[in-house]
Amino acid sequence: MAKMIFVNLPVADVAASTVFYEAIGMVKNPHFSNDQASAMTWSDTIHFMLLDHAFYATFTPKRIIDAHATSGMLLALSFDSRAAVDAITRAALAAGGGEPHPPEDHGFMYSRAFTDLDGHGFGPFWMDPAAAADGPEQLAGADA
Repeated sequence: MAKMIFVNLPVADVAASTVFYEAIGMVKNPHFSNDQASAMTWSDTIHFMLLDHAFYATFTPKRIIDAHATSGMLLALSFDSRAAVDAITRAALAAGGGEPHPPEDHGFMYSRAFTDLDGHGFGPFWMDPAAAADGPEQLAGADA
């Protein structure tokens, strides 16, 4: 069985967040969704669980942060092209997300940033496969 990741995100409004995540290309899995949670599929092995605050709180005794004010994590998402990076960022902005900083272009790597309705940070990026294959030492010198 392939390794999988399920990213659990606390959200203020499950229905509104579901619409946002569908707008950026994810698909809702109705078998694992209800009024307090939406299971969103990004790929065969990567899923986002959008959980209302009350349900999320059953998984941890810690206080849920306000991701608009505090950064708890940034999720980097890889794409096959610069155009795909731009497309998901445009979709996120059109669906009500934010853009915390302008695009970054390092030649071998291109990235953008967006936040969802609750302030969770995403960093879609594209990296030149040839540059990536050369390893970290070569990438470190690419900016010079």
